[in-house]
Amino acid sequence: MIVLINDILDLAKVDAGKMVFEQTPFKMAVSISAMLHLFETKIQEKNLTLIKKYDDAIPDVLVGDPVRLHQIILNLLSNAVKFTSKGNITVSVSLLTEDEDEVSIQFSVKDTGIGIPEDKIEQIFENFQQASSGTSRLYGGTGLGLAIVKQLVEPQGGSIQVASQVGKGSTFSFILNFQKTEILPEMEIVEEDLQIDNKSISVLVVEDIPLNQLLMKTLLDDFGFERDIADNGQIAVDKLEQKSYDVILMDLQMPVMNGFEATDHIRNVMKSSIPIIALTADVTTVDLEKCKYVGMNDYIAKPVDERLLYTKIMSLVKKQAILETAAAEVTVEVAVEAAIIKRCIDLEYLNRRTKSNPELMMEMITLYLEQTPPLISAMKKGLAEKDWQGLHSAVHKMIPSFAIMGISGDFENMARKVQDYATTQDQAEGISEMVLQLGNICTQACMELEEEFIKIKDKK
Repeated sequence: MIVLINDILDLAKVDAGKMVFEQTPFKMAVSISAMLHLFETKIQEKNLTLIKKYDDAIPDVLVGDPVRLHQIILNLLSNAVKFTSKGNITVSVSLLTEDEDEVSIQFSVKDTGIGIPEDKIEQIFENFQQASSGTSRLYGGTGLGLAIVKQLVEPQGGSIQVASQVGKGSTFSFILNFQKTEILPEMEIVEEDLQIDNKSISVLVVEDIPLNQLLMKTLLDDFGFERDIADNGQIAVDKLEQKSYDVILMDLQMPVMNGFEATDHIRNVMKSSIPIIALTADVTTVDLEKCKYVGMNDYIAKPVDERLLYTKIMSLVKKQAILETAAAEVTVEVAVEAAIIKRCIDLEYLNRRTKSNPELMMEMITLYLEQTPPLISAMKKGLAEKDWQGLHSAVHKMIPSFAIMGISGDFENMARKVQDYATTQDQAEGISEMVLQLGNICTQACMELEEEFIKIKDKK
């Protein structure tokens, strides 16, 4: 029923002239590869072989509508799997022509299935038509898949053909043109780099209606994903505290804790960036804005389209993997920078004032090391508790030591701004960050001075 409803809606959009074809940069090879993952489990269950042929001469990035391209190939591939009981299915993508501005590409899906009688080939692209009256009874289907394919190909200036022999199989092929571009996709999903396996993806479904739970279990099992079910947002939060997941499918209206409340808790209390997809039966502008406001990444309407669900899950999981990889690289870079960070002290002034007397230098360093950590704590406590007198007093005592230990004058100026704020409580912008920086630089100075103390002592 879900498939039938979605197919009818797509046809209605085409007939009403409301089918919009996007023009966006995308990586053809990566897009096709990711989409074919959807059928791997079903193909393996039928002991069929999926053969992929991709022409390496096709430009890396093209401009077109990858979602509609997926829809066309998925319909053709779904038919091929349905009507083939043994042998193989071959998906081919070939470059036909190329000039400075665009390319012409042929896509074909070939199977070794039951085939189509020659006198039925013309009518299979009509609404609700199949090759014979017994096809729907034996194999299922709505008779709309090929009609949708034709309606998606031809408005884009393309053409579709079919060649078939009864008992030997069929080949459906279509040709589309794509613009060439040097612009990279906004968010590249690099399949080869990430190597995400379907079976490694773990999904938490947060849904209170048993029928919907069963549907989601069925779909996710077909995808080969691991999945757990939570009856409401509170149970979902409890599960997240015990186990990690790759993505959450979150219903919005539930008892105890609804989807909005659960997402808010996950984002702001648990501080988790796990991708969250809203499940909603009522797609309104208000709901979608609220989903975005509380931190949901995407939404999918009920009844759920399995193809769209798969695409959204894979896209978000891969984006999250990219972000986590980038974050790990940044952490390493910060650690390296911290290891080689420029020293914050310069003892030239101290040397001059003490005439390089080691005993006096060691005494002054000792005094700094004794007084500074308590002052850092007092400064932070004063700000946190809004004890303005305590904040002012701590910073006031710290200021003279900056010049004595050769710490940059920028930090002395920063300390004076904090001191002024503690007096007036005006112009609060950036004060918390300043207090943090002052604490960090003084802590670093203590570490460096401890090293200097040992060096001076060893030279005595």
